[in-house]
This record gives sequence, structure tokens and C-alpha cells, in this order.
Amino acid sequence: MKLYSYWRSSASYRVRIALALKGIAYEYVPIHLVKNGGAQYSEDYRRLNPEARVPLLVDGDFRLTQSMAILGYLETRFPQPALLPAEAKARAQVWAFCEAINADIQPLQNLGPLGYLTREFNISEAQKMTWLRHWIERGLSALEQELPATKDQGCVFGATPTLADCLLVPQMYA
Repeated sequence: MKLYSYWRSSASYRVRIALALKGIAYEYVPIHLVKNGGAQYSEDYRRLNPEARVPLLVDGDFRLTQSMAILGYLETRFPQPALLPAEAKARAQVWAFCEAINADIQPLQNLGPLGYLTREFNISEAQKMTWLRHWIERGLSALEQELPATKDQGCVFGATPTLADCLLVPQMYA
């Protein structure tokens, strides 16, 4: 199994955490997203991944992009240790928490949107930081209010890590 990844990519980081928690061996293939205009745009990498993003998981002849899809695949292919609760409502809560980060918070801090803001609207570094702070604080504040009573047990949804922890750690790093 190979993971094409960039060390500062939140989406890649969440997949690396899940791989580690599940004890899955993999080959790390670095794709530098910034140096020399970004290795994700190279012809060789775009042949593997036309989306020109990371992460990309390669499992034999199977290729999969998008971190949430990769996490779902890993959970199905390697069910133990489980990173999703078995009970339907608890599982849905974990997915909702993950999607709040994946869809509402993290995309607004990606290189693409930030580059667009800089190019099209000529925003300064200070304005970019104001933008980031607004969306990250708004999203994390809402998630904190929604946390269950188990929040003092070490992990987001209790005493053992779930996919929610895989997404929260990289977001906090950001």
C-alpha cells in the first residue's frame, strides 16, 4: 500500500493518523505541494491522480483519492481496531463531526482558495490570517458546543479514538 502525501496537508495527515491507529504498513510517497510550483501538477503524478491533490492511496491496482473516501475504505478493509462506533446514532455523530471539519472548516484554508483570494482580491497576509482565524474559530467553536458528555475521556467521543480524532488533530495543527 502506498500513500502519496504532503506533510502539511490536513487531509493527508488524517489518513496517516488512521493508518497508524489501525497499524497498517504503507509506503509514504512525498508530494511537495509548494516547491517548484507543486509536484501535484507534474505529468507523472497527474497520470496517477488527475485531481492533482493529496492524499492518494494506492492499494495494489486500486487507487483512491479524497481523504474521507480513503478513511471509509480503510475502515471497511481493515475493520479492527474500529474507528467508528457500531451503534448507528453514535456513528452518525462521528461522521457529522468529521464532515464539519472536512467540508466546512478545512477547505477554506487550502492552498487553492487562499491563492485565489490573494490573486483575485489582492488580500494581504494579515487579511488572509483574519480569514483563516474567522472560519477555523467559528467551526471549532460550534463543534466544541456539540461535543458529548464524554469529552473528558481523552478522545473526542470517549476513551478510544475515532475518525473524529483523525480529523481534529490536523485541524488543530492548522
